[in-house]
Amino acid sequence: MTEPFKALVVNKTDDDFSVQVNNLHFNDLPSEGVLIQVKYSGINYKDGLASIPDGKIVSSYPIIPGIDLAGTVISSNDSRFKEGDQVIATSYEIGVSHHGGYSEYARIPGDWIVPLPDGMTLKEAMILGTAGFTAALSIHSLENHGLTPEKGKILVTGATGGVGSLAVSMLAKKGYDVAASTGKNEEHEYLYQLGAKEVLSREDVNNGKIRPLDKQLWAGAIDPVGGETLAAILCKIRYNGAVAVSGLTGGTHVPTTVFPFILRGVHLLGIDSVYCPMEVRKDVWQRMATDLKPVNLSNIIQSEISLEELPEYLPKILKGQARGRMIVRI
Repeated sequence: MTEPFKALVVNKTDDDFSVQVNNLHFNDLPSEGVLIQVKYSGINYKDGLASIPDGKIVSSYPIIPGIDLAGTVISSNDSRFKEGDQVIATSYEIGVSHHGGYSEYARIPGDWIVPLPDGMTLKEAMILGTAGFTAALSIHSLENHGLTPEKGKILVTGATGGVGSLAVSMLAKKGYDVAASTGKNEEHEYLYQLGAKEVLSREDVNNGKIRPLDKQLWAGAIDPVGGETLAAILCKIRYNGAVAVSGLTGGTHVPTTVFPFILRGVHLLGIDSVYCPMEVRKDVWQRMATDLKPVNLSNIIQSEISLEELPEYLPKILKGQARGRMIVRI
């Protein structure tokens, strides 16, 4: 194939920084891997960081961002994949040090690729994307530590974001009593539509006075925020409950004590969606096509945009203007 194709390219030199759609050729892609015709990608916080000069996540330029992609295999030298297979690729080094999903074609190592599960379309895969995988992996980990709907109410922070929105919807489908926390007063109805039984303000979770131990409120929590919010959650978790933390938008410093862990047996579960082992990754994607698949995924789409619109939309996620998921139609 010699025809050019379109891709969003971020480039940085000593004198210039640019984010623009360019025409590329196949020899601009990595030389090894499975060649995929990309149908959909998504917009994630990392993608926003990759599109600014001081994002500090891109290892070398030029780079095609897009840590998510779903598409069809065009050619493969990996026996696990053949022409026509529908596949998903998320995380690892994609869109950070390896050209990613904001491109009509991508060449991805076979070890980073998941076959599209039965019962899921390519579009649905990217409505879910890394955000959905992180939410589902959080639930998977909490349930492996004994969480069930009968144990009590579950808190989800950052609930209007991608991870939060999908976590609320997935938990509600499983029958959990979900308390959703957000700083956006205008989005309460959205969270109730996703299945939240209660909507809390940020101040309801963290009023600025973090105690070593506080009233036991939640059997578990999914927290993509971190920082002081995580500390405020830990002291309010019920005995032998657990918190799955996956983000740091609230900061990296967690001002807590050992008391929740040694006096209430609270578990703090770190959720790594980037290098999650493939065996677990496939299991979680299968769950997202079955018991953790939200009833109406279209409710979670804020925008479906084209490749050419990406430079306009990428800053929104860094400014906190995203609700649910923004997906890219390639």
